[in-house]
Amino acid sequence: MNSARILFSKPWIWSFAATVIVWVVTVLFTGGASSLGLSQAALTFAAFSVIVGIGQMFVITLGPGNIDLSVPATMTLSGTLALKLMDVQDSMIVVGLLVSILLGFAIGIGNYVLIKLLRIPPIIATLSMSFIIQSTAIWTNRGLRIKPPEVLANFTTSSLFGIPNIAIVALILSGIAWVLLEKTIYGRWISAIGQSTFAARMTGIPVDGTRLVTYILCAILASICGYLLASFSGGAALNMGSEYLLMSIAVVVIGGTAVAGGNSNIPGIWGASLFMFLVVSMLNTYGFGAGFRLILTGIIIIAVILVAGGRRANR
Repeated sequence: MNSARILFSKPWIWSFAATVIVWVVTVLFTGGASSLGLSQAALTFAAFSVIVGIGQMFVITLGPGNIDLSVPATMTLSGTLALKLMDVQDSMIVVGLLVSILLGFAIGIGNYVLIKLLRIPPIIATLSMSFIIQSTAIWTNRGLRIKPPEVLANFTTSSLFGIPNIAIVALILSGIAWVLLEKTIYGRWISAIGQSTFAARMTGIPVDGTRLVTYILCAILASICGYLLASFSGGAALNMGSEYLLMSIAVVVIGGTAVAGGNSNIPGIWGASLFMFLVVSMLNTYGFGAGFRLILTGIIIIAVILVAGGRRANR
């Protein structure tokens, strides 16, 4: 009984509970014929949300006002530059990945330079940076849709023992993020900063350096996601990252990470990402129009947040 109470007190459990409910309803409606395909599709598309969601989670953990709105543009530019550089050559796959990581590193520095040196709020700084990045992507792309190298395309669209490779990559990145949060001094630093920046400074925590590293980490994860998404989709498109602006924030909030900062939750991001994909799939299965799908999706998201919030308040 106590173990069950402890389990249901976890903020991430509600996103997984909602995921299971939506999955069962969708499978029942289709007579169970699509259970395997639906599960694999959910893991694949949720993995992209997980990767950008982890980066956004790190930033949000820093406390109120910290958010990265340059994620979609970073994904687009990363995918565009990587595919253009690789030029369908398998031998350039690693080089393309390294360029994407370096691009994310540079964007993360640029974001924090605007925040710190110009004293611009993060939401404004990262939004301004996104316009610069997106304009660069447009100039670089010029209407071309370059295909990814065959080996990379096959990797991103294949599975290992029934688990999509993209999901495996997301799991590895999630494991690394968990180690950073739970087993390193960096994780303790960002939690402390999110709880009280003033107190963190007083205890000698390098607040500015920690925030810089966090924005760099978020941009690098967005770049890696763009690299993988462009390869999975068969080419980079100028709007490929647009849906991940609100998605990267929604999966963090629904997953149980404290919006006020100081507390993060990696398992919850997986539950929330799967939930978001399955909600859209369920509504598509039932034939709802786009407008109704958006309204109902919003209602479901609010309900999940209220249930989880109510449980935390009663602890």
